[in-house]
Amino acid sequence: MSLNIERVVTGPFQENSFITWQDNSKFCIIVDPGDDAHLIIQQLENLNLEPLAVINTHAHLDHIGAISDLKEKFTIPFYLHSLEKTILDGYERDCALFGMNQKTAPTVDHWFNSETIRIKTYEILLVETPGHTPGGTCLCIDRHVFTGDTIFAGSVGRTDLPGGDWDTLSQSLIKVMNEIPSDYILHPGHGLDTNLKTEMKQNPFLIPLLNRVNSL
Repeated sequence: MSLNIERVVTGPFQENSFITWQDNSKFCIIVDPGDDAHLIIQQLENLNLEPLAVINTHAHLDHIGAISDLKEKFTIPFYLHSLEKTILDGYERDCALFGMNQKTAPTVDHWFNSETIRIKTYEILLVETPGHTPGGTCLCIDRHVFTGDTIFAGSVGRTDLPGGDWDTLSQSLIKVMNEIPSDYILHPGHGLDTNLKTEMKQNPFLIPLLNRVNSL
């Protein structure tokens, strides 16, 4: 069954919030709804879609700002990696640090680790990729991978914020290159889509790690 992806760019950090749904289905999954809940709701209405859940790659403030509003409107659960609790707990502090309107952190309904999540006809494979944050996770659905801030087109996530660690992120990037097929579409938390085939040739943060990739 083919997967459709709609990107909604939200908030001052221009974060990519994603709506994903299968052909011939009205049910969708929302990934990383960062801000501007009204824009996400408008797209859901335009596409005549009914959300089943919110699943996040990580819990930085620019990725979670719309979750509470979406949970309230649609009465849907929120899924997050268990090691992101410390990041989530710092949400109000981080809003103040970056001069953003303070909101209450969303309530997590399901804490996950490295299992596969199944919601109706969706099967979401979880690839743990800590480094940008302690519980950063890539979400794989069919041939699509939501990478959050682990990897971008031409770059990777920063590691200078609380919970970040470059050595850990490096190991996660090697894991991604070993485990995710190079032609799968990567949907990062900021910027344009890409794939590992392109990034392994051009991304200056991945090229020095290639000698540690088993598949080469």
